[in-house]
Amino acid sequence: MRRLSHKLKARGQRLGFVPTMGALHEGHLSLIRQAAREADRVVVSIFVNPLQFGPQEDLAHYPRDLARDLERLAGEPVDAAYLPGAEVLYPDGFAARVTVAGLEAVLEGAQRPGHFAGVCTVVLKLLHAVAPDTLWLGQKDAQQCVVLERLVRDLDLPVKVRRGATVRESDGLAMSSRNAYLSAEERAQAPVLHQALARLAAAARAGERDAAALRQLAVRHIAGAPLARLESLDIVDARTLAPLERVAGEVLALVACRFGGARLIDNVQFRILRREGER
Repeated sequence: MRRLSHKLKARGQRLGFVPTMGALHEGHLSLIRQAAREADRVVVSIFVNPLQFGPQEDLAHYPRDLARDLERLAGEPVDAAYLPGAEVLYPDGFAARVTVAGLEAVLEGAQRPGHFAGVCTVVLKLLHAVAPDTLWLGQKDAQQCVVLERLVRDLDLPVKVRRGATVRESDGLAMSSRNAYLSAEERAQAPVLHQALARLAAAARAGERDAAALRQLAVRHIAGAPLARLESLDIVDARTLAPLERVAGEVLALVACRFGGARLIDNVQFRILRREGER
C-alpha cells in the first residue's frame, strides 16, 4: 500500500481514502463517489477492527462478505482496495493505543469503553499506510467524525477530513451494516429513530430552546415503537460534544437504541441562531 501510494503521489496525483469495515452499502458507496470527485485516485480499506469491539459486542458475528464487497467496489470509481489482516496491523506484542482525551469517553464512548481508542488507533495506522490527501467519513457516526477530526488536528496529520451526509432508506432509516440483524417487524419500527430526531430538530427551529423538553419530545416518540429499547438520547454542542441545557449554535442530537440484537445509532445536526442577549 505504501509503495502504491508513493508511486501515485510521485506522479502528482491526489488520493482520496474511505476506510470501512466491509458489508458495504449505499452509504459507503456515496463516500467513494464524493471522494472520486475531489481526488485523482480513490483507495478503500476493508478491515473489521477488533480493537473497537468490547468483550460483549458482536465482533464474531459482524457481517463479512469480502467477495460481495469487492464486486460492489468493481462498479465504483475505486483504484485500490486495501485489505490488511489483523496480523499486519497488530503484530504480536502490539500494545499502543491512541486516545483523544475529553471526546472519546463521553456519549457513545461512555457506553462502549475503549471503542474510540480502537477507532483512533486503526485509523492512524491506515493513514500511515495510505498517506491520503483526503479522508472521507460518514455523518452517521457523528461522534467518530468529531474524534477523528481532533486527532488529525492535534497530531498535525497531513490529511483533510471530509464528511459525507448520512444516506437513508426511503423510510428514513440510516443505512448501516447492522440493519441486517433486524427482523421484519424490527425493521418496520426502526425508522422511529430518524422520525424522533426530525421532530426534535423541527421543534428547536420552531422556537423551543430547552434541551430537556426537546429530548422528552423525542423520547416519547420512540416509546411509541414497542420493540425499541432506548439506550441514550443526548443533545450536545456539535463541536465540543458538551451537553446543552439550551440549544443554540451548532447542535447535535444523537440516539442509540436496540431492536432485538441490533444496536442502531443515528443523529441530526442543525444550527440555531442565538437570539439577541442569549448566551
